[in-house]
Amino acid sequence: MLLNMRSQTDVQVQRIRAIALTVTSCNRSLDFYTQALGFELVSDITVEGQDYSDLQGITEAKIRIITLRLGDELIELMEYLNIQGKPIPTDSQSNDIWFQHLAIVVSDMDRAYAQLCSFPIGPISVAPQTILPDNQTSGGVRAFKFKDPDGHDLELIWFPPHQGQDKWHQNTNRLFLGIDHTAMSTTGYAYAISNTEQSLHFYRDLLGMQIDSRSLNWRATQARLDNLPGAEVKITGLRPVQGGLGIELLDYLVPGKGRPMPSDWKSCDIAHIQIELVVNNIEQAVEILRQNGVQFVSSRIVQFPVSGSCDRKGCLVKDPDGHAILLVTST
Repeated sequence: MLLNMRSQTDVQVQRIRAIALTVTSCNRSLDFYTQALGFELVSDITVEGQDYSDLQGITEAKIRIITLRLGDELIELMEYLNIQGKPIPTDSQSNDIWFQHLAIVVSDMDRAYAQLCSFPIGPISVAPQTILPDNQTSGGVRAFKFKDPDGHDLELIWFPPHQGQDKWHQNTNRLFLGIDHTAMSTTGYAYAISNTEQSLHFYRDLLGMQIDSRSLNWRATQARLDNLPGAEVKITGLRPVQGGLGIELLDYLVPGKGRPMPSDWKSCDIAHIQIELVVNNIEQAVEILRQNGVQFVSSRIVQFPVSGSCDRKGCLVKDPDGHAILLVTST
C-alpha cells in the first residue's frame, strides 16, 4: 500500500536530465539518430566497475554510453559490451505496458517524414496524422509514430501556433528541434500505464511533478496513429518544476490494457529505457520511496564520475508499472 507523504517532504523533480536507451550497437544507433533525426554527438565513454554495476543492477557491467543532444534535450545510448540483452518483442503494441516513446518535435512534418522514410524504420502509424480540432488540448497537432533499428518507439510531432511550448515556435532553419516529452503506457515520457491515479501518486505526490495537461484522444485518427483499432487513450501530461522535457502517461481505455512489463527484464535488455530525473534531495527521495514500497534496482545510492572531476549521485528505481527511473543529483 502506497502512502501519501507529500505533506511531509520537500522532494521535487527539478528537471529531466536525459532519456537513456539500451541499444544493441552504439555505432548503428549513433548513425541513425545523427543522420535520420539530426542529433549531435556530445560524448562517447566506456564505464565499468562496482559503482556502475550496483547502479544498474547488473553484475560486472561494462557499458559504452554515447550522449547525444537535440536542441536543449539529451539522450544516452547504452550498449552493454559484455552482456547480450533480450530484444524487444517484435509484436509490441502501443497499449503494452512496456511501451515508451520519445516525441521529437519538427518544424515541418512533411519534410521530416520524407527524410525519415529514407532510413530503415519500422512504421507504426499509417502516415502522419492530424488530431481533429474538436480536441481542445491537442487539436491541430500532427504526429507520426515509428520504431528505430532496435525497435524503440519514437514519434515525430508538429505543433500548430496555438499548441506546445513557446520554444517550438521560434524562427529556425532546423528541421528537428528537440524532445517535447517521453510517453509511457500505464497499467501512461509518453509511456503506457495500468492506472492513471496510481502513476500520479508516484510522479506527483511522491516526486513533486506537476500536471501540465489532460486530454482524451480517440476516433479514427488515434487508431491510425497507434495502429490499434478503435484506440481511445486518456493522456496526462506532467512537467518538472523547472519546466522543459515532460512525461506523458498513456492510459488506454480501448482496446484496454496490454501486456504487463515482464518482471525479469533488466537494464541490459534492449527494451530498457530509463528516465533520469534530477531531484533536489536524493537521500530523502530514496527514503520516501522505500517507505512507500517502491521497487529498487540499485542496491544503494551510488556516487559516480560523469565528466572530469564532477561526480553525481544516482539510484535506479521502478515506477508502479515497472518503467525505469534513475534519480540523480545535479552536478
